[in-house]
Amino acid sequence: MERVLPNTKRIILHIDFDSFFASVEQQCNPLLRNKPIGVTATNGRSCIIASSREAKKLGIKTGCRTYDALRLCPQIQLVPADFWKYWEISKKFIAIGKDFSPFLEVFSLDEIFLDATTTAHLFGGVEGLIEKIKTRIRKEIGEYITVSIGVSHNKLLAKLGSDLKKPNGVTMIRPHQVQSVYAIAKLQDICGIGPRIEERLNAMGIYTLAQLHKTPLSFLMAEFGNIEGHFLYNVGKGIDTRPVLSYTEEPPVKSIGRQYCLPQNEHNQRIVLQNIYELYEEVGIKLRRLNKKARGAGLALYGAYEAHGHITKQEYVDTGPKLFGYGMEVLKQKYDGLPVGYVRRISVWASYLEDSSRLPLPLFLQERKKEKVIKVVDALNERFGDHTIRNGFLANAAKLTTTPNGWMADTYERTKLARSSS
Repeated sequence: MERVLPNTKRIILHIDFDSFFASVEQQCNPLLRNKPIGVTATNGRSCIIASSREAKKLGIKTGCRTYDALRLCPQIQLVPADFWKYWEISKKFIAIGKDFSPFLEVFSLDEIFLDATTTAHLFGGVEGLIEKIKTRIRKEIGEYITVSIGVSHNKLLAKLGSDLKKPNGVTMIRPHQVQSVYAIAKLQDICGIGPRIEERLNAMGIYTLAQLHKTPLSFLMAEFGNIEGHFLYNVGKGIDTRPVLSYTEEPPVKSIGRQYCLPQNEHNQRIVLQNIYELYEEVGIKLRRLNKKARGAGLALYGAYEAHGHITKQEYVDTGPKLFGYGMEVLKQKYDGLPVGYVRRISVWASYLEDSSRLPLPLFLQERKKEKVIKVVDALNERFGDHTIRNGFLANAAKLTTTPNGWMADTYERTKLARSSS
């Protein structure tokens, strides 16, 4: 099914739950309503992974330590995360959205894009469509769970709009309103612009979206390269031609990542390295399940210091040891190894993916034998559970304990589950 209208005539909605995890807990337990609550990690890590609207007003945000949260608000209620409960709510959310358009894209557990270009008129126009969606959510999911909605002619601006009026707000950004919205929005309000990109933009003298709008493409390409430079240029102009993918379509996988919040601040460098290794093992497993290989890998460490970087190679790989080697090169380039100090969170990822079937077969017999061994190990781990067979470096190392976080970090897995629920 093709969209025949020009991009500026499209009707794209970004629908985002407000304080999702916390609101679900408040919906399920009326005793928590109208009270500051913090949803905590399931592995005993003492940090807040989501906070209620009441808690946010007190300055308790995602990533806040429970110690600091209790200091700011001794009355805060701490609730352990229940990701399967959140997924059940998310499935209902997706089912509602599918009734309003076949072009529904699951962007995360608590947000979707909806292309209503060809269906909005069936529900009384954009305003009628939004009212009907909110009514369905209120009746079928709960009166305490609300959504904020952004409406525009592309995904970039629709997502920006949903963040501007929270909670329970609606923001429409028409083509002629882009610059007036950019005058009040911040650089990091744009999906895809994080602290590191903002820092580099600031170094170029670009502090606002309005300034980014005036920046020549050549300047951005000189600093960020071809792909990222074009992305930032299009952001400045409010341009985004990406379609909303139907939930029946499979989006291309551009990267695979895994992040993990350690049970405690970890000073032992061997334990930190073991966790990094096992995270890369999980990334490698996902790559092989998707029949992909990667020639790029990244690593980020958070704690007493922040270390983050990315490296690209000529060789395509899909195993934990190879990816771990790439990650160690990142650390060597930055710190000549692990810097001194504790680590509380680790993030690893693989990028520049290619289908394994499109790559040449291993040249040497030894490499082909290794691939056969890996297939056997994968089969055993599939049958008896991940990490049943582990590398010797991980002997006596504790197994990772936040499976839901790893599951949520993989866009492909979320989308696959969304399709299977239809």
